[in-house]
This record gives sequence, structure tokens and C-alpha cells, in this order.
Amino acid sequence: MSDVRNPRRQFLRQGAASLAMLYAGSGAFAQGRVVLKAGDQKGGFRALLEAANALEGVPYDIQWTEFPAAAPLAEALNAGAVDSGPIGDAPAIFALAAGTRIKLIGANRSDPYGTAVLVRPDSPLKTAADLKGKTIGTNRGSIGHYVALKALESAGLGPNDANIRFLPPADTKLALTNGSVDAWATWEPYTAMAETSGHARVLVSGRGLSSGLSFLAATESALATKRAALQDFLQRVVRAQRWSYQHVPEYSASLARIIGIAPEAARLQFERRNTQWRPIDAALIATQQSTADFYLKTGLLKQRLDVRQTFDTTFALPA
Repeated sequence: MSDVRNPRRQFLRQGAASLAMLYAGSGAFAQGRVVLKAGDQKGGFRALLEAANALEGVPYDIQWTEFPAAAPLAEALNAGAVDSGPIGDAPAIFALAAGTRIKLIGANRSDPYGTAVLVRPDSPLKTAADLKGKTIGTNRGSIGHYVALKALESAGLGPNDANIRFLPPADTKLALTNGSVDAWATWEPYTAMAETSGHARVLVSGRGLSSGLSFLAATESALATKRAALQDFLQRVVRAQRWSYQHVPEYSASLARIIGIAPEAARLQFERRNTQWRPIDAALIATQQSTADFYLKTGLLKQRLDVRQTFDTTFALPA
């Protein structure tokens, strides 16, 4: 255990100075502890922060709510039921276009292989072109929905060349198993779970189709009242992410235990994602604009979304 604890202490010390500067004299929590209502997705921030022991000394309370996908998380953000949460590039656009009052305050990029179209191991489908006339299960507006449309486009097909059926992940997994859908467009950790359990194989991966971008989103009301807490939370997540890739065996084991999936699935999805937090710069914003323009092209957006207005670039990443 000592080998695990020492790097965690080092991890905590690295952020101590910056946290002291953030809160010294600010009075941000002087009138009582702020409650940050943190939304999460399976295998997301809570597992990361707990595994890295990164929640020690948090000067506010965190109220966690887990969601199976981005769509219900976006609904909770829209309703003010949560203050912040992780959301992929495509569902963020879908939510913003629907009028959800959020800003994207942090960005990361992962290898998008696991954002993929899956089929049963014995499926006769071999390429994206084979999806013509088939039924694809996914969440509406999710990164799975996005990669399904991009997979069709890569084969010269349009959105109407396949039957896209909107179901939550657990229902789509069952539908794929019983044959009521031909393919499942999904993301990690669901892809790794399906692969390692032998229930599915990757037909089309997200490489070359998806940007791999994901964000920490925050509601405008939380930004107005809990900015210091959000800045601290983002910095803890980024440092925990760095810690995780320095301690792959320990983190993978903790991830499997915390979110209740097989250890081999946890490690597979974690290692191949290789998530890196990045500054929100002009190139990143341009990539997000391309994703929004694709949604406009496919008819999922009724008018062009200028994504520059959806970012808050004032949040700093730790050195």
C-alpha cells in the first residue's frame, strides 16, 4: 500500500500552493460551505478523483449524480439539477442548440477508437457500407449518434440510409444481443465492456471520424455563484488524470471496483483513450465548429451554431 499512498501524497502537495492562492482572501466559502452539484457519467470524474485520492481537503461539498449517458446529464444541466458535468463534443452541441444554458470550461482529447459502431461477434456486417438498410441503436444526440452518422457518411451513405433507433445504453446492449438492432453506436466504457465480455466486436471505430473531444460543462448560474469551486474542481480533475496515467495498474483496478465493471474492460478503455486535458484555443474551437456544422448538414440542427459563444476560456489548467 505504501507505494500507492506516497504518489497520492505527492499529487496532493502539487496542488496545495495553487489552491492556497485561489482561496486566500477570496472569502468564497466564508459564509458556509458551497455545495457543488456534480453530474457524472459511468467511468467519469468521481471514479478518477476517488482513485487518485484527490478529494482530500475539498473546501466545498460535492453532491454527485451519475447518468448513463450525456443526454440525461444535459437535461439535468438544463433543469439546474446539477451544476456541472462531463459531456462529449457532439452532445454538447445538441444540448446548446436546444437552449441549455451552459458554458464549456475545460476540454480534453482522447483517442476516439472506442467511440464506435459495434455488431455481434457473428454478424455478417464487415464494413460501414454494410450498415445500409440496417438498424442502429444509440442515444439521440450522443457521441454514439454522431459516430453512426459519420460512419454512414464515410461509406457514401446518408442519415436515411439506415434506421437509427434511439435507446439508452443498457437497452441497446440488450437489443443487440437479441437481434432487434443490427448495430450499436456507443462509447467507452461500454465498447470495452462489450468487447471483453465477447458480446460484440467493433465494426467501425471512431478514429478518423470523431474528434475525441470532451468537455467539462457548467451552468451559467453555477458560473455566477460557484466559480471558485468550479475552478478548483477542474484543476483536481486534471491533476487526477495526470496521476492516473502514471499509475495505470492501481487506477485501472480502482476504476473497475468503483464503477463495477470487469478489470480487463476498465484497463482496456482507460489505456487506449489516453485522455489529455488541453487549453481551449482557436484550433480546438475550430474543431468543435466542424462538428456543429456536420450536425447542421445532417439536419439535426435547424440553424448554424456559433460555438465560440459556448466556451468560457477564463478557467486555468494546472501547470
